Amino acid sequence: MTLLIISPDYASHLLPLATLGTAWRERGERVVVATGPATAAIVESFGYERVNLQLGKGSNPGVIKAEDQPKGEDDALRGFFDATRRGMVETLSFQAEARLSDLMWEPVRQARAVQQIVADLQPDQIIVDHLAFSARVGLVAAGIEHADVVLGHPSALPVAGEVYGYPPRWPAAFTPSAASLEQLRELCERVSASFTNEWNTALLELNPAATPSSSAFKEHGDLLLLNYPAELCDRDAVFLGSAIREEPVDPDIELWLEADEPFVYVSFGSFLSVRDDVLQRVADALRQAGLRAAIATGNSVVDAPADWLVRPFLPQVRLLGRAAAAVTHGGNNSVTEAMHHRVPLLVLPFSTDQFAGAADLERAGFGVALAPNEATVDELADALRRVLEIEVTVEQTNGPDRAYASFSKTS
Repeated sequence: MTLLIISPDYASHLLPLATLGTAWRERGERVVVATGPATAAIVESFGYERVNLQLGKGSNPGVIKAEDQPKGEDDALRGFFDATRRGMVETLSFQAEARLSDLMWEPVRQARAVQQIVADLQPDQIIVDHLAFSARVGLVAAGIEHADVVLGHPSALPVAGEVYGYPPRWPAAFTPSAASLEQLRELCERVSASFTNEWNTALLELNPAATPSSSAFKEHGDLLLLNYPAELCDRDAVFLGSAIREEPVDPDIELWLEADEPFVYVSFGSFLSVRDDVLQRVADALRQAGLRAAIATGNSVVDAPADWLVRPFLPQVRLLGRAAAAVTHGGNNSVTEAMHHRVPLLVLPFSTDQFAGAADLERAGFGVALAPNEATVDELADALRRVLEIEVTVEQTNGPDRAYASFSKTS
């Protein structure tokens, strides 16, 4: 049996998708990943085959730098970082404006590339990232059955009353004006209409007999898998919980962990670690609260005590397995992996679906959410003390096995 995994050339997307593939690998099945060259090392680390597929102009092998991106993408990334400094609505508006032109890169060409890969490999099963729109329109146009994996918050696949890009809820710490929210929703509705037109244009060029979509953001595969804990959201889908990946053993980190003292894990992911101002305030709050920390800084520099673990990149799964709490931007990998290890969270959301995820955690009582641009050192320290008192009660699931079993149920 052959499993084909289709992923954008971004580590944060490929890592959970590749982890799902381990259920097939461990059963002796062949796993092939279609992705770009930036993440080739990740594919190799899992022991999979790779076929080249470039689904977008940008890429991210683990820690992103604007200067490493193609011309145009670098300025867009800098613009996004600047928007996060202005606030929630400003960031979501910037991202919505960008979606008017960057959701599907060369969709017909990439869709045909996907169709050719499928024709060459003849896979028995296919897993595709929900946000790989150019790949998915190719699969839909050719009538190729596939599983669609939503790696972000479930609202990335909007249901009745929801609009893609407009958070269905957000934490209490954010208080945007009604007028700004109305403008944001109108913009997101315009983006949805524009994207549906773009999807249908590509779909009908690929297959003139296809049925056009009435709302392309609501399209999904034959099997829908949510990489999210069921305790945080109620949707009609298969909840995988999390895709906990294996990580290489780092002797220096194991030595640091031997101190067996409580610590807080801090990471803003591969993109938002650029917000060194917020990282530094978090570090100062941890020091004020008398807490030890492990901080993944990305390309930022943080002033921290010598006995803390501070590196550009850290083995997140391993450290969450021992952490007393964590501070996060609210990215899907951070949230799902923390919930798997029952680690309470202080969430400082900056963009996209992070606001909805933070609201879910706040509502479930598994975390505290603050506005990253506004929270003071004193407020962060107080929030950390409150987070440490939280007990997380979620089911520890095996996402890869659930994904594998889901295919069996539909075959």
